Amino acid sequence: MNAPISTPAADVLRIDAEPGMIQCFDPATREPLGTVPVDDADAVAASIARARQAQKGYGLSTFAQRRRVLGHIRDAVLDRAEEICEWIVRDSGKTRENALMGEIWTVCEKLRWTIGQGEKHLRPERVSPGLFLHKKAQLEFHPLGVLGAIIPWNYPFQNIMNPVIPALMTGNAIVIKPSEWVAWSAGPIVDIIHEALRAEGFSPDVVGLVQGFGDTGRALIETGVDGLVFIGSGRNGQKVLESAAKTVTPVVLELGGKDPFIVCEDADLEQAAHAAMAGCFISAGQNCVASERLLVFEAVYDQFEAKVEDLVRQMKQGAASQGELVDIGAMVTPMQLSIVEELVDDAVAQGARVVTGGKRVMSERGDYFAPTILADVTPQMRIMNEETFGPVMVLCRVPDEHHAIELANSNGFGLSASVFSKDQARARRIADRVESGMVAINEFGGMTYMAQDLTFGGVKQSGFGRLNGREGLRACCNTKAVLTDRVPGLHFANKLFPVAQGDFETIKGAVELVYRPGIRGKLSGLKSLLTSALSK
Repeated sequence: MNAPISTPAADVLRIDAEPGMIQCFDPATREPLGTVPVDDADAVAASIARARQAQKGYGLSTFAQRRRVLGHIRDAVLDRAEEICEWIVRDSGKTRENALMGEIWTVCEKLRWTIGQGEKHLRPERVSPGLFLHKKAQLEFHPLGVLGAIIPWNYPFQNIMNPVIPALMTGNAIVIKPSEWVAWSAGPIVDIIHEALRAEGFSPDVVGLVQGFGDTGRALIETGVDGLVFIGSGRNGQKVLESAAKTVTPVVLELGGKDPFIVCEDADLEQAAHAAMAGCFISAGQNCVASERLLVFEAVYDQFEAKVEDLVRQMKQGAASQGELVDIGAMVTPMQLSIVEELVDDAVAQGARVVTGGKRVMSERGDYFAPTILADVTPQMRIMNEETFGPVMVLCRVPDEHHAIELANSNGFGLSASVFSKDQARARRIADRVESGMVAINEFGGMTYMAQDLTFGGVKQSGFGRLNGREGLRACCNTKAVLTDRVPGLHFANKLFPVAQGDFETIKGAVELVYRPGIRGKLSGLKSLLTSALSK
């Protein structure tokens, strides 16, 4: 990530302009924001060591104390929402409205759910002891210790808070490594968390921040965290797994997707069109759950295209950091801008039709790609199979339900999906057959994130493990199985040794009595058991 910026207007700029420093820019204006020091392997190890020491105390905290810490964070986010939005806008180039809805709102909802529901999912859970009727069995959820999180650049605020909130609720410490492309805002964001910890008497070292490039992330994994969350590309996810394997560190991987968005001929097209706008243009399409393949039934294809074209042509693009009221901002990184341009150009060369957009714009100001609609895209094109991560709506004609499902499952991704049909039974039938970790019916699939009882994560090349919900909390825990006495003071020995004559036959009779089905089977087992007992 430290290659020269590739846009012609900025070819003299480097993200690591000074040795050992990250040079930060507003991607919407290329205005320098400042520099952030790079943390080397020794600094990472020191941060983990401090977190491990701090976790010894924090791990003994009560749920009430943890809720209060999260409550302080919530209050700070609400009190400082406009200031936080300014950090987000300047560091990522997105709009103020997207910063507020896509980051402040999502974080507040995660905090609300975790404060209200977290303890319920983390208390010891009674389960059946099976045949050990004199015992009690339960699952207990203990902190792993020190977690690590390596996070991308598309949501500077939400991506930090997303792993921190469950880590704090579960009694863990955590060390965060954000993308170097949003290093400027990470410090002030983590300061909010530190203030909340101090307010309840805990060390701020419970949450550590390390900044840098690939070497910093590698050091975070290999220095010995007890669990890791990685959000990013599939290629980098493979590298993370290779590094984590050296220390047998459990990993949650969220690797993005190529989400299908299926529009049946009986869909409410007004509803579907606006959902598609959200799915394609939130955060300038730089969204892991972006709707990157719109599979529209032939019968309504032209009508749907006309609706979304009308909406896209009304969109305004520019720099929210300059006070402009805009619908869509800049791309966060110049490399991603080049990827989007390459995929669009390739599709056009193979016959795709540009309805609107299709090119870089305002290159003299910043890193922008026009909000784009590509029509008549075919399954063989790269843009149908490679993650775009940009403001591009891809329209592909499908004749029927069978072909829509087949095409939806045709590549290696499986994060989220959207299905639009007025027939609920039909919509569920399609949704059930789409291979994905999440699916929404008559809604943009990314909105499943806002139902925090639901988990967030994918299948196939979109990763494994889950964020959010009960499973997301418990992913931060050592789930310990505990078998204990049902009645204190009632003890008897299970005498297995020394082995006596006839023990084999007795055990065999008992196994048959318990596990053979039907009355005849039970009687056969009882007969074997009695025969063995009498022979003794």
